[in-house]
Amino acid sequence: MKINEFLRNRKTMIVIVCVGLVAVMLVIHSIITNSILSADSGDDFIPNSNINPRYNEIMKKGSDALTQDTSSMAESTVSTAASESKSDATGTASTAPSTATTKPTKSAGIPAVTAAPGQTVPYATAVPPASPADYSEQWNKGYLLAIDNPDTSYVCAKVTLSDEDRDLLERLCYGEFGSGGFLGASLIAQCVKDAMCFEGYSSVAEVISGNRYDGSTDEGTSDECRQAVRYIFDENHDAVQHRILYMYNPYMVQSTFHESQNFILSYSGVRFFDRWAA
Repeated sequence: MKINEFLRNRKTMIVIVCVGLVAVMLVIHSIITNSILSADSGDDFIPNSNINPRYNEIMKKGSDALTQDTSSMAESTVSTAASESKSDATGTASTAPSTATTKPTKSAGIPAVTAAPGQTVPYATAVPPASPADYSEQWNKGYLLAIDNPDTSYVCAKVTLSDEDRDLLERLCYGEFGSGGFLGASLIAQCVKDAMCFEGYSSVAEVISGNRYDGSTDEGTSDECRQAVRYIFDENHDAVQHRILYMYNPYMVQSTFHESQNFILSYSGVRFFDRWAA
């Protein structure tokens, strides 16, 4: 009874306190939300307006090509099985070895990515261009994302993947940036191609080890990742008009090494860098 009487006598005060608590919680929520939005919409994030207007067309073409490749592979498997069966009968069966990429290996010596406990790593910023970038020119050349700091002298030779490299790369694209869809996977694939082209790695496995790409390769892949590998390697396109060699997600780990490199772009929270040295 005394408790009920106490609550009745202080009803107004209780209501005021409850309203105050709710107001404080709303303010805290607003601050946190604004901080997240601010981080996600920073100046270094590529806006959707930078995406190639033909993006959906490129995706559709890649999907159709992937379907055709799958059908051709199935037909080839049936044909090969029949051929092997016939060869077995004559005792002349043979298996052609896969052709691997052959380039001298060069270790990049990448240090660990984590910062010391409590250390805040400042974000690197892209080098401003001498003149405004022409987005249309980049799009017309097949680049998926137009950037404000393109390297107009950038050229990466076509790299042919072995079956083993292709399988590993498709899984790496998914493990590193599967959430980024076709575009995110294309950025990862370009990193690998640039590493093989400019740093002399002879296989995808060597790139993973030398440049310390930590994405899991044990989770399978996706059609978008397969399309990305096809677009970047088989069709010899690139995601952006600039060499990119390193990437990391600052929301998952801090890296003084990455932020000391030549920052090129950030897409969906993943930051991509070139090396300062040639």
